[in-house]
Amino acid sequence: MDSLTLTRPDDWHLHLRDGDALRAVLPDTARQFARAIVMPNLRPPVRSVADAAAYRQRILDALPPGLPFEPLMTLYLTDNTSADDIHHARASGFVHAVKYYPAGATTNSDSGVTDLQRCEAVFDALQDTGMPLLMHGEVTDPNVDIFDREAVFIERHLLRVAEQFPRLKIVLEHITTAQGAQFVAQSREGIGATITAHHLLLNRNAIFAGGLRPHAYCLPVLKRETHRQALVAAAISGNPKFFLGTDSAPHARHTKEADCGCAGLYTAHSAMALYAEAFEHAGALHRLEGFASFHGPDFYRLPRNQTQICLQREVWTVPAELPFGEATLVPMRAGESVAWRLSPAAV
Repeated sequence: MDSLTLTRPDDWHLHLRDGDALRAVLPDTARQFARAIVMPNLRPPVRSVADAAAYRQRILDALPPGLPFEPLMTLYLTDNTSADDIHHARASGFVHAVKYYPAGATTNSDSGVTDLQRCEAVFDALQDTGMPLLMHGEVTDPNVDIFDREAVFIERHLLRVAEQFPRLKIVLEHITTAQGAQFVAQSREGIGATITAHHLLLNRNAIFAGGLRPHAYCLPVLKRETHRQALVAAAISGNPKFFLGTDSAPHARHTKEADCGCAGLYTAHSAMALYAEAFEHAGALHRLEGFASFHGPDFYRLPRNQTQICLQREVWTVPAELPFGEATLVPMRAGESVAWRLSPAAV
């Protein structure tokens, strides 16, 4: 197979940043994806419908002419988010989910939730409106090993929330473990998960290959090879609970190559090519369209896209760095090859 035509996919977990950084990275996503769930962890965060409306307009204003793209906005859950905020968000028509970050878990998460029990009125409102709760599934307890924080989050918190709020739609974001994949696969209806390309292609050895590799550092952190294999099995299974979410997270080069480097991999430059590699390595290219183009919109109860993209089998070299406002960023596979390439013309 030298080409692959797919219904245009969507990205159900994306960081676009703001200002010059937004203008630098947005075209990479818009060339491949029709829609994306846009993360709200700006500084300050997107807490209200008014914040979301303003950010959405900045995204639309940054779109290059001729690139149709719909940003699906989210609200940042805090200890002070109210049920009224949720009903207002649902009525807006452009806010599609609420994002839970444990306080201090990842980039710009210091305003996150300190205690999930403070959010119970919000969870009631979410299940009443049908709006999904997107969960960064890690504990921040310093006594828990960083490689165990997803599994512990499921045990300590997610099992209880899923049982206590049986109609609440939950997306366990960017799962990284066999435990995460198993929980989602065996869970009740209305619980899904996003999986990134980098967690399908890399294990934790990538962080230490020949030295410390800051551009392979992300949160949740890469895990053992057995966990990567479990994620691949989930992604190619055809189970509609699993769908594409890049978690593409651009950071300026100097903020990654620092004493306390930022977490995140930038994958939007070749996201669909990277997913195609992962599925091809697993002998499951025929399952990529469902994972990338169908399962996500079905979960969110949105129409599937009507246009298509085409991937061509072509080995090409990823640039060593890309423009990022006044700085540069280092994309995944910088200076290395990718086996597939997005055709420039939509079908």
